[in-house]
Amino acid sequence: MLFRSLARMPQPSVPVMRRLLDMNFNLYYCRYALDKDRLCMRFDSSIKSANPNKLYYGLRELATKADKMDDLLVQEFASLQTIDTEHVIEIPAAEKEVKYNFLQQSVKETLDYIASLDAEKFSGAIAYLLLTLAFRIDYLICPEGKLLSELEKIVEVYYKKDEKQTIERNRGMIEGYTKLLERTKEEVFPWLFRSRHTFAIVTPQHHKTIADSITGSHQNVPWYRDNQYPIIANKVVEYGFSFCQYSYSLPKPLTELFRLYMQVNYGHYFAALGFGDSYYNASTNKFDAEDIKERINEIINEWRAKYPKMTFMTDQLRFDDLLQFNISFTFEITLMNFDA
Repeated sequence: MLFRSLARMPQPSVPVMRRLLDMNFNLYYCRYALDKDRLCMRFDSSIKSANPNKLYYGLRELATKADKMDDLLVQEFASLQTIDTEHVIEIPAAEKEVKYNFLQQSVKETLDYIASLDAEKFSGAIAYLLLTLAFRIDYLICPEGKLLSELEKIVEVYYKKDEKQTIERNRGMIEGYTKLLERTKEEVFPWLFRSRHTFAIVTPQHHKTIADSITGSHQNVPWYRDNQYPIIANKVVEYGFSFCQYSYSLPKPLTELFRLYMQVNYGHYFAALGFGDSYYNASTNKFDAEDIKERINEIINEWRAKYPKMTFMTDQLRFDDLLQFNISFTFEITLMNFDA
């Protein structure tokens, strides 16, 4: 039997127990339990049925679900107390300030730009802008607890299987972002921290799935590019790659290439966090092409032993402007081979 503590409940609470009872129906291998005054998530199995596959997925569910629910339960019920926080790593207040400012700026700029567009004619473009914003916040800010839950709900508004049209889904996402924008520092800062993780929340996918996502986004770029909507065009390209980073567990070299991609596109944010590398100057439209190529080659060489067929043709990168770079960079990603 294995268990993971979620919170301390000094006094019995009917609303808490009812909430846990409801959530039990969403678990496959584990169940919520009460050990004296401790709320726990528990996993056990008979010896006969304890095959490696069941053990892996049981432990994975225990780790990922418990890590998420401990924060949410304490936030939702004032009667509960935090417990077992050794896995939580606090970050400096200055870093939280940078992340909060970037969150506010990113959401406000996106909503202001969307307000300038025709909601019906550009419904598809607006969906791209809103979803890419969520993936960007998730990767760059790394929210935890209630903040992460609110972000996931915004994404779910779009992908939920119902009869709503895109314009209606967009309205729902905008409402979610508006509420997020109203969050004060005092509300956001507690959910900015780092956690130690054993299991990835998302699962790996074959590289063809990643390539198809990027290719699909590329096919929607030409109209926005040719009609002078570079902001939308860039976010459409970003969507194809960032959707994969958000939804799947990517091979390590691909994750490092995604970070490079984000450093090029959001260099001001990385600079505010203290990163010295400046790959692109938006005000002058100048790239540090040699540094970009050098970093790509470092990543490829570092992981070549594990992925001997992996290549990245840096001479095919375009440095005319940010859109051309993003398209050429992500196109090379689609050609990579991660076979052993």
